[in-house]
Amino acid sequence: ANSVVLTVTDAHGNSSTCGATVTIEDNTAPVAACQNITVQLDASGNATIAEDAVNNGSSDACGGLTFDTNITSFTCLSVGANSVVLTVTDGHSNSSTCGATVTIEDNTAPVAACQNITVQLDGSGNATIVEDAVNNGSSDACGGLTFDTDITTFTCLNVGVNSVVLTVTDAHGNSSTCGT
Repeated sequence: ANSVVLTVTDAHGNSSTCGATVTIEDNTAPVAACQNITVQLDASGNATIAEDAVNNGSSDACGGLTFDTNITSFTCLSVGANSVVLTVTDGHSNSSTCGATVTIEDNTAPVAACQNITVQLDGSGNATIVEDAVNNGSSDACGGLTFDTDITTFTCLNVGVNSVVLTVTDAHGNSSTCGT
């Protein structure tokens, strides 16, 4: 509300005044502008973005913008493209929205842990171990581990200590190795 005074003057110089209130309203929504972003999961398989992370220069003539993104927390289940909606609100409660894609990536390799094992040859002088026989609790925040041991079959020629390499791969293609 703004108080104003109106002065009216006639052609002979006579005047009088009156007061009025002019109420100014801001009913114009801000301009919401979004951008797509890519975010990496941390070692525990989580990612969090700020409420304005997908903002790309949203604006309002009167300023005072606040931001609210409908999804800000992501997990291993979010790997890939995620649609989010950003709501931009000005200081007078006008709002508008825009959409963006938050691409979540898992680039953290699993932790490969190996253990030494002893294997007995069978009566025909052969032994076979499963791919994860030397695994000793390898882990990854996103799970889905697969195991590949470089040597899984042994004969009489291998009696004694044999070095093997275990490759551990997670569900998103990241891998690490350990050896015994």
